[in-house]
Amino acid sequence: MKAQNLLIKLDACQEAIEWVGDKDLKEAWETCPRGDWMLWLAAMLKVNHRTLTLAKGRCAETVVHLMKDKRSINAVNAAIAYGNGKINNEELAAAAAAAAVANADSLAAYAYADAAAYAYADAAAHAAARVKNQKATADICRKILTEEVFNKYNNR
Repeated sequence: MKAQNLLIKLDACQEAIEWVGDKDLKEAWETCPRGDWMLWLAAMLKVNHRTLTLAKGRCAETVVHLMKDKRSINAVNAAIAYGNGKINNEELAAAAAAAAVANADSLAAYAYADAAAYAYADAAAHAAARVKNQKATADICRKILTEEVFNKYNNR
């Protein structure tokens, strides 16, 4: 199946569908420029929750230096700890709830990389930094999620 057919079936955004063109899934995954798209696909394929949370946490970690509230930073660290099996669901949920109360990035959604990528995008002058962060988060996703994404895709 072409990656485009999969994205259409999963109701992906038009931008991703257009970008993928006629690539197969392997080529699309290896060349994807956006971690948020990759996290979305992994979530839609229902990869292991801990693995997905680790990838989300690592993506959010790329912009932790921009976070002003300690509860947000703690939530990023909790996502990584959860992904590594060091804390349980309840501890992760508590950290995410504290971050949400602080009106910060909630680590309960799939869009950590999206939040990371857009953290730089509050001005046109930061567009290059945004693209650079999207690429960095895509590389994180490739490192952490590749095996599980392809296992889920091949076994669906």
